[in-house]
Formats: sequence, C-alpha cells, structure tokens
Amino acid sequence: MAITDFTATELGKLIKQKELSPVEVVEAFLNRIETHNSKWNAFVTINEHAMEEAKLAEEAVVKGEVLGKLHGIPIAIKDLTPTKGILTTYGSPLYKDYIPDYDPTFLKRIKAAGGIVLGKTNTPEFGHKGITDNPLFGVTKNPWNEALTPGGSSGGSAVAVAAKLAPFAEGSDGGGSIRIPAALTGIFGFKPTFGVVPHEDRDNLFGSEHPYLHNGPMTRTTEDAALLFSVMQGFDTNNPGVTPDLGEDFMELNRDMKGLKIAYTRNFGLYEISEDVAQVINQSVQHFSDLGCDVNEIDMDLGVSQKDLAWTFSGLWCVKFAASYGELYDKDPESFSDGMAKMIYIGRKYSAVEYKALEIKRTIIWKKVQAVLNEYDLLVSPTLAVTAFDHQLAGPSTINGKSINPATDWMLTQIYNLTGHPAASMPVGLTKSGLPVGLQVAGNRFADKLVLEACHTYEKAFQTYMEPTYL
Repeated sequence: MAITDFTATELGKLIKQKELSPVEVVEAFLNRIETHNSKWNAFVTINEHAMEEAKLAEEAVVKGEVLGKLHGIPIAIKDLTPTKGILTTYGSPLYKDYIPDYDPTFLKRIKAAGGIVLGKTNTPEFGHKGITDNPLFGVTKNPWNEALTPGGSSGGSAVAVAAKLAPFAEGSDGGGSIRIPAALTGIFGFKPTFGVVPHEDRDNLFGSEHPYLHNGPMTRTTEDAALLFSVMQGFDTNNPGVTPDLGEDFMELNRDMKGLKIAYTRNFGLYEISEDVAQVINQSVQHFSDLGCDVNEIDMDLGVSQKDLAWTFSGLWCVKFAASYGELYDKDPESFSDGMAKMIYIGRKYSAVEYKALEIKRTIIWKKVQAVLNEYDLLVSPTLAVTAFDHQLAGPSTINGKSINPATDWMLTQIYNLTGHPAASMPVGLTKSGLPVGLQVAGNRFADKLVLEACHTYEKAFQTYMEPTYL
C-alpha cells in the first residue's frame, strides 16, 4: 500500500506511532504531484518550504514532543485562501505576484495542529462560478474523465483529494463551492454552519454574510472531514461573524441511527433532476431506512420560483463583486474575464433599496427550510441535478430534454448559502456511465456533528468511498 493511499486519519496515527515519518509522507505526496498533477491541473503553486517543515515535524516526533491533531499531515489549500509567504492569486492576473503576509485564523489553527501546507489549488477567478478555470492557470480536469469538469470553485482542492495528490484539502463555499466539486469527483465535502469556522476578509469583516461564505474540509472520508473540521472550527474574538464554540467532540462519530427523522426532497420543488442521478439518489435514501431511520419524502415548497431563487442569490454576489472589485476593474478592465466583468456591471445597477429587497426573498427561503428542520433531524436531496459535464461548458443547457439555465439550474447547493445551515455532499454511488453522484445532507443550525455522524454511519455501512479505477 502506497503512502498516498492512506487517509489523513491513518497517516496521523502512523506518524504518531513512528511507523511513518512526516518527511516520508510529504515527500510521497510531492512526488505524486510532480508525476501526475499535469494531467489534471489541481495544484497551481507548491510550497517550497514543505520539506523543511516536514523535517521539523519529524524532529518533534523523535524528541517526544506533544503532537497536534494534524502533526505531519500534508494539506492542500485553495488559492482563494491567503497563505503567508506562499503565492496567492485568487485566479486573477491582478494578483499573479501577490504573496500575503498573513494566514487566516483557521489556517493558523491547522498549522498550530501540525498540518503542513503542500501548496495551493486551482480556482476560478475570485471563485465566481461553479467550474474551475482561470486566465492564469487554465482548466482543471476531472480525474474520472479528463474531458469533464470537476466543478468549482474548489475544483482544484477536490481533484487533489480525488487523485490522491493530497490526503485532504481546504475549500471555501459561497454557493456550493465545496459541495459541487465534491459531488462531481466522488469525495466528501462539508460546509459547516455559518460562523462556526472563522471566514475572514481583511477589507470587509461583514462581507461573508451576503450570501453566507464558509470554509470547510474536502476529504476521502467523513472521519477525515471531522478531523480537519475539529481543528478549523472555534470562536475568535477578532471576527464579528464567528459563533461560540459548539463544545462537542467531533471525532466521536459513532451513532445509532434508529429513529432519526429524515426528510427527503427530490428537487426542492424547483429543479429538474437527470434520471441517472435520481436513480442513484433514490437508492441511497432507501439505505437510510435500512439503517433504521424514519425517512419521509416531502413535497418541498420554498415559496419562490427557481428564477427568483437564482436572482436573489446572483444579486447578492453581483453587488458583492461590484463593491469589492469595481475600482480594480475601472483601473484595469482587461485583467477581468467576461464573466466577472458582467457580474460587476450587473451589481452596479442595483440601488440600495433593490439590494435590501433581496433579503425578503431570502427570508422566505430560510423560513421554508427551517420549517422542515423544525420537524425533522436532517434534510437530504441530490447535491446536483447532473453528473460531471464537458469542462468547456458553464453548465448543461438541458436536463431530461428540458431547457435550463446552465449557470444556475443544476446546483441544489445555493439554498444553504442563503440560510447558513450545515450541509455535506457525500458520495453515494455511480451512474451507469460510471460517474459519481453526491447526496446532500443538511441539518439544523449548529447540528454539524449530527450531519457528520449520519454521513459516517452511512459510509461505514455502505462503503461510499470510491476512486477512479486507474489511480
């Protein structure tokens, strides 16, 4: 068994037991990146100090020092996340030479726990869409089929994990950016409750609320996600959006599922779901019944049309981009893609009154979701309406022969960025064409551990982890 075949949790145990050294582990992943990354373009920058950090981590093991939860375990960090001393481009030519002088709080915690940054993973420009390409580094490809997209905007992180270029990765999620690529690449992705993991923007400490932005783990197993999440989460006095500590042991995931009340919506009453995805999802929902859960299919009504939902979500983002990058666009419009330029243009058209009116639609959606979670422990659905598609497309234009908006109408993820509830995408099977499908599992606010417990129990019972056959 190669070192890169082990999960992050297994690597941590082997390092602490002195059966593997951090140097061996980091070297194995760097070698795999060097050999295979060119196929998929997951990593765009490598941490040139990773081996030095691995040697220091090894010395700590030899000396018998107290070791952190992540000691010696390598991690991939998304290129939207600032990394002290490591190139951070946000996928934009404007930042092609930018090297931050700070780490965000959750990354400081990862490093303090002994995690070693391997490098940065590809993302679309400023994370503005659900696929992964940008003017600096080009396209990231799906290891299940290199003609297909891994999704985005954490596409590079998803591919790094799926292709075993890293044992786990950090992603950010402002509309499904953890869950979309997790579903399309067959890995586990977790978006925590808003505020449980500090999300930082130095220029706008309140910018993560419209819509809700989250950082979270992308992993091969739920156990690995719980491990990384347990380090990332927690209160921070310097961030106004961070909630108090949940005070739970996220590594204790064993749970008796009998009697757990689960609501299942096929499509939130809005989305067209491809038949091959629906077939896998229906079977996975039945598995929850097999575990003793009380599963009920519900007719979900979000109180808005699909167009209203998409407009509410995109309106928040367009105004956000106009406020954040409008001045940079005026100075150097040629450095922006057409997609970003269009969003800035639309955002500038909103009046303050029109922008605040979006909150009315958002409130309607929140109340509808919360009403379900007041009655049920979990709400499950497909993560996406389709499997991976051609990486040259923004999205599919039809599903089951019906026309859809390719920019938005295949993602069932944006809802939870409007509401802030915790939501995971768990791999639950392959379609007849051999592509992975993700089940979205959401819980009440601060029921993060319950979401992880349910996914872990399902994973143990039905062996959800899968990988491309050639890896």
